[in-house]
Amino acid sequence: PQIAKITLLFGPAEYFALAVFGLSVIAGVSNNSIFKGLIGACIGLFMATIGMDNISGTARFTFGSNRLMSGIDLIIALIGLFAISEIMMKSQYDPRTDHKTISSSAITRDKITKDEYRRCRKPIGIGSLIGVIIGATPGTGGGLAAFISYNQVKQSSSHPETFGHGEIEGVAASESANNGACGATMIPMLTLGVPGDGATAILMGAFMIHGMIPGPTLFEEQGNILYAIMLGLIVVNVFMYILGSGFTRFYAHITRIPYEILAAIVLTFCIAGAYSTNNRMYDIYIILIFGIVAYFLRRMDFQLVPILLGIVLGPLAEKNFRRALVLSDGSLDIFFTRPISCAFILIAVGSILLFAWKNHKAKVKNTQK
Repeated sequence: PQIAKITLLFGPAEYFALAVFGLSVIAGVSNNSIFKGLIGACIGLFMATIGMDNISGTARFTFGSNRLMSGIDLIIALIGLFAISEIMMKSQYDPRTDHKTISSSAITRDKITKDEYRRCRKPIGIGSLIGVIIGATPGTGGGLAAFISYNQVKQSSSHPETFGHGEIEGVAASESANNGACGATMIPMLTLGVPGDGATAILMGAFMIHGMIPGPTLFEEQGNILYAIMLGLIVVNVFMYILGSGFTRFYAHITRIPYEILAAIVLTFCIAGAYSTNNRMYDIYIILIFGIVAYFLRRMDFQLVPILLGIVLGPLAEKNFRRALVLSDGSLDIFFTRPISCAFILIAVGSILLFAWKNHKAKVKNTQK
């Protein structure tokens, strides 16, 4: 209830500041090249503006195509950016030298050590806290929470250069934030009747079908069912651990499949998934275009995460920026006179400056060597 009271204070200015805070993560995931990260973010923001403008109702960057009026679906963009480009990056694959088979017994024998547990305590704490706060804010979700948590843990780490290469602290931070956000998205839905993300919106519809109207009185009227759901979430996590640890040895056998066969299977599923999203062939062409563009960007050492952040946070930032200006008669003071929005903007600026200072310090140190 206390977090719900805080999220109730969020208006257009606060949501815009939150989106800016999310975009500040770009500095930490740009592979030590903030300039390339900003270019990637601009590409993502441009893609987010394609289609019908939600406020004015005008068509933007559709190039005369009615199929682009609805914009580019996030799932379509993800398939093209990550799956198709990854298949193309492996185009120089040589089955005689590149194929590696991982033993399932080697995976099950590899345990997390006590030292790794100790190192992960702080990232898990930070990730869980950020996940709960971001997840309880409607319209955000676990993806944003994971990126913000990863960025904060990386900046506070004494060895940020190891992040992005399998660092266990980065994995712990992003995954704990994602898990924290999943449960926290139910906070505004149960207490305010506002769904936290798409999944809770579907759950909210299911509640209403059964006569349970989400809102402040729900705990008084259906408290026993809600607490049963909370206990069920605990049981679900226990079963996830049992299934994950028990079936890992079987998942490892996927490495026995030759890559040339696996790539064809993955490509088939990508095309089928893109078509099933809206049941149109046009989306298949879109994922191929996205895949080709992402392939050349990756060859030029661009990171795809800034593009993804631009696509996800672009609509949230633009829509609430314009709404805030309407409320303030065009004055930018609204972003700095409201405490929550001002705090988010200051944290975002501080986060970027901190990363830039650490990056400069690392370059000076390498120059001296």
